[in-house]
Amino acid sequence: MKVVLQVALGILAAIGGFVDIGELVFNGQAGSRFGYGLVWAILVGLGGAMVFSEMSGRVAAVSQRAVFDLIRERMGLSVGLVALGAGEVVCLMTLTAELGGVVIVLRLLSGLPYGLLLPVAGLGMVVVILTLPFDWLERLFGYAGLGLVAFVVAALKLHPDWHQLARGALPSFDLAQPGLYLYFVVGVIATTVSPYEVYFYSSGGVEDGWTPKDLWLNRVTAFFGFGVGALLSIAILVVSAEVLRPLGIQPQHLGSTAMTLGTLGPVGLLAGLGGILFAVGGAALETSLSGAYSLSQFVGWPWGKYLGPRKAPRFNVVWIVFLALAMLVLATGVDPVAVTEYAVIFAAVAMPLTYAPVLLVANDRSYMGRHANGRLANVMGGVYLVIILVAAVLAVPLLILTNAGQG
Repeated sequence: MKVVLQVALGILAAIGGFVDIGELVFNGQAGSRFGYGLVWAILVGLGGAMVFSEMSGRVAAVSQRAVFDLIRERMGLSVGLVALGAGEVVCLMTLTAELGGVVIVLRLLSGLPYGLLLPVAGLGMVVVILTLPFDWLERLFGYAGLGLVAFVVAALKLHPDWHQLARGALPSFDLAQPGLYLYFVVGVIATTVSPYEVYFYSSGGVEDGWTPKDLWLNRVTAFFGFGVGALLSIAILVVSAEVLRPLGIQPQHLGSTAMTLGTLGPVGLLAGLGGILFAVGGAALETSLSGAYSLSQFVGWPWGKYLGPRKAPRFNVVWIVFLALAMLVLATGVDPVAVTEYAVIFAAVAMPLTYAPVLLVANDRSYMGRHANGRLANVMGGVYLVIILVAAVLAVPLLILTNAGQG
């Protein structure tokens, strides 16, 4: 039973990393525009998430230090500041989108005004993070978020063309809309390999007290957790392709993606909305804590949920400030989906600043000893670093060229 509960970190990381508002928006739009044609991009993102999360978890278990705790020491102050600045901006943008997603789902469930639900959602997050220990946060959001399995049930009920779905797992290219296709390729990959995912995963390993004896658990959580996330991601794309594409509907709102679960009836729709609420809420939790983890680790402040507010006051102030800033941005009336699209693209730009240091530290035997990367890990890490660099270079030009995916 203890091992089963420990795997919750991987499941929470998968739900927050694969199935957050960015994933729901980009996979929903990708399915409605290109059918099954971008399944392969989800699988590419899955591989990258597995490779770098396993590395960051291994670094945390062996060194007892999280990613940003090592970046400044290993990369120097200047590079570290650039990585920190980019990471914090992406965390804040992503948190704003995720918190907006929470409010949208609460509005769908209750019918209450957006302006009333925004402070409820923000203050609710503060209360939950302050009162629940880290392991209970994992369990609550990780397992409740599995209500997203409703998308898998809906996908099976819609009887997709399995041959076409299998073809979608093979890399392809849309010559009719090359710019738009590449934009969604970059977006789908970036949603699955977002930097905050690694910040939270490695810091969570330290919070859970991982040691070299837990390396097997790191592999299980990274591979199983993100595997679950990929299955849910593909299901969202399939449901969108089957329900929205024949109608020519491009989902511009989170509610459009959620309503595709109407094929399951009221109970299935309610289960799916509950899953979305906890998945997006879990991602909001991750991004707020990730911003505080990164800054605290970089400047050397005491950090971690396990220390409590009295022993780590500045850490707690930072994540509360992050939530407050996100609430202020949302109070202006900005569209959370628009924020999501920009957050995902800027996450793509910031990816090399996170993953290159992870690869370097995981190779450094002065930190890792005999647990440093082997040949296979280095080959996979190198391949994915090239993919990440290409995505980072293409992200902003494609954003401009396609008018943020509008064509």
